[in-house]
This record gives sequence, structure tokens and C-alpha cells, in this order.
Amino acid sequence: MSKIVLTYEDFAQLPDDGNRYELHEGELSVTPSPGARHQLVIGNLHLILAPHVRASGRGEIFLSPFDCIMTNITVVEPDLIYLDETRLGLLSERAIEGAPTLAIEVLSPHSIRIDRRRKLDLYARHDVTWYWIVDPVGRTIDAHRLEGGAYRIVATLEGETARALPPFTDLPLDPAAVWR
Repeated sequence: MSKIVLTYEDFAQLPDDGNRYELHEGELSVTPSPGARHQLVIGNLHLILAPHVRASGRGEIFLSPFDCIMTNITVVEPDLIYLDETRLGLLSERAIEGAPTLAIEVLSPHSIRIDRRRKLDLYARHDVTWYWIVDPVGRTIDAHRLEGGAYRIVATLEGETARALPPFTDLPLDPAAVWR
């Protein structure tokens, strides 16, 4: 029995039914829409990061849902996507076509295994330089940096003390603003 490999063209035909669809190396990944806590944290991070990025002229921040087409068989929708100024050329009318500078995933009950394992490997294989895993329950953000084809945690936001996370080393994140 042969495995069916889906492409971006197949992906574009999927229904708008409230589920979140992605293609992971041609395999369809489906998760239900995230809950309220997940959406609040994404909104808070966007409100913190977007003005900083725009004011500095260092690229753009995009809020999901927005396709990131890594290849014709790998299409993801990170919760937040950062393109630094060197990668703005990847932006097309339909999507980001290539690896972003930073992918941010906020964990939800349905996405924990996907975000911590599958996407960690997937983003590394496609050369996403930075990957943040945001845990609203544990109130942590782990900043991973791609080094030698694998990620390593280089900084963590936890507790109540503000801390800058790379690649935004000049922007201390206030935990009270992130988790409120």
C-alpha cells in the first residue's frame, strides 16, 4: 500500500470548517480550533511584538491564520510568524514562501505533542532559525535556536521577572502582560 502525499494545491482545497489544517511532509495534520486562553496569549504577544518590530524597521510579524509554505508538501500555520528584514522577500500575496526567522507556537491541549515534537523537528529540517514554544498553563516561553540542524533552548521566560528573548534581545517581555 502506497502512502498518499498531499500538496499545497490539495491543501488549498480543504474546507473552512473551524479545524486547523497543516501539511507535514505531505501528511495532513488536523487539530480543532484553540481555546480562549490560547487566543488571549497570542493576542497579547502580538500586541507586544508587532509595534516593537515595526518601530525598529526590522521586519514584520504575522498573526495566524497565515500559511507558511516551506515546500509544496509542507505548509504550516504558526500562531505568530516573524520575518526579519532579510527574509521579507519570502512574502507573497498568498503566503510566506520559505522559512521564517521565528515561528511561535502557543500550546493548547490538542497541540502539545505536535508543537513539542513534530513541529520542533519540522521547523529544524526547514531551517527556521528561532522557535518559541509558549506554555500558557506553565507560564513559560522557551526560545529555541537552530544550531547544527537541531534546536537548543537558549533562553526561557518564567516567573514574574521581565526578560528579553532572542531574536528580540532589546525587548524585555513582561510576564504580567503576556499571561493577563
